[in-house]
Amino acid sequence: MKKDDLLSISPLDGRYSDVCKDIGDVFSEYSLIKHRVYVEIKWFIFLSKIDKIKGLPKLKPKDEKFLLDIYNDFSLSDARSVKKLESTTKHDVKAIEYFLKLKFDTNKNLKRYKEYIHICCTSEDINNLSYALMLKTGKTLLSAKINGLSKLIKSNIRKYSNNIMLSHTHGQPATPTSMGKEFLNFYSRINILQKHLKELEIMGKFNGATGNYSAHSITFPNIDWLATNKRFINSIGIKENKYTTQIEPHDYISEISNKIAHVNSILIGFSQDMWSYISKNYFIQKNIAGEIGSSTMPHKINPINFENAEGNLGIANSIFRFLSEKLTISRLQRDLSDSTVLRNLGISFGYSYLAYENLMAGLNKLSINKYKIDEDIINAWEILAEPIQMVARKHNISNSYELLKKNTRGKAVTKDVIHNLIKSLKIPDVEKKQLFDLTPKKYIGYAVKLCNEKY
Repeated sequence: MKKDDLLSISPLDGRYSDVCKDIGDVFSEYSLIKHRVYVEIKWFIFLSKIDKIKGLPKLKPKDEKFLLDIYNDFSLSDARSVKKLESTTKHDVKAIEYFLKLKFDTNKNLKRYKEYIHICCTSEDINNLSYALMLKTGKTLLSAKINGLSKLIKSNIRKYSNNIMLSHTHGQPATPTSMGKEFLNFYSRINILQKHLKELEIMGKFNGATGNYSAHSITFPNIDWLATNKRFINSIGIKENKYTTQIEPHDYISEISNKIAHVNSILIGFSQDMWSYISKNYFIQKNIAGEIGSSTMPHKINPINFENAEGNLGIANSIFRFLSEKLTISRLQRDLSDSTVLRNLGISFGYSYLAYENLMAGLNKLSINKYKIDEDIINAWEILAEPIQMVARKHNISNSYELLKKNTRGKAVTKDVIHNLIKSLKIPDVEKKQLFDLTPKKYIGYAVKLCNEKY
């Protein structure tokens, strides 16, 4: 099923296929087919263990192994066989059933029981659990990647805690911060959402054509199917959604999509900030031999990883938001509009995964430029208008804000200007001395302290 990367319509399967291989393996068509096979086999084995189903005896260990090996040894060739059957059935899940019946025909002990394949099932019972299992793995992979990125961001908090720099609000010089504190801001936000994402449970249903166990109750009326099917769903590591129509309503997918999109939105802001710090020359990028930044300007080292991440996070979020809005809506008891949409789950995960890889690569290329950071802050005397104004307010000096505004706004503010303002204030000498001792680089508040806290 694999074709040349150069012929792929999506860069995830082409240009970026090496980076996205793990996530691609989870959400591929092959993976979906294999998971359907798994659910069908597990259901058959599960039924064989129910004493009240007289027509299906308990399986011998060798027969159970035979069945599980169909899944464990499932190959691309097997997947092609399923696709060939689907070309006739025009129904992807029915093709799985026919594929398994052909497998049963090769086993003399199981051949007579092949009609129990897919018994009391609707195709959505198989599909929703298959997607649930894929999402469970995909969520684990993506969470691990977020965790790796989060740890890398965290490592820069204390590393850069003492690198005091000029802040920029509205793009203008503002109250100083430390580079470490800015990493802490992003780490804290991502860390909270990581915990929320981990807590979101993967849901599944196995209750028939309209969610009422109708076929179950008629075919095997002596079985408590509410309890039985819950046990089956739980046995494959999924939490039961008891009340549904034909489809599992995908609310948990919407929640997961929204949570990852939220993480991604934060990381778009992070990408843009890192880009800006590189633009200001606060960070220097590694000069990697052989790399070219511009086809015409030889001096350039472009912040391409952060730009790539920003773009890919945007694509991922546009899909996540559509998934969130679309998948929670289905006409009456079932329509098929979700079916084609679900096939694109892997794209949103793939672009996110790719972006996280780029952010980590970008961060690992950076070293801080202390000289440029110091150069910008040591001459930014205008930022001391804030603390001078606040001390003046404390001593009830009339129109304190207006006084500082008159002497600093839109003007070149030097140390002498600031010190003359301090001299003019009628405040205690001890506080005058405190203000005289203050420099732009010392006006840092708790920024360094916050970086050294436990978080």
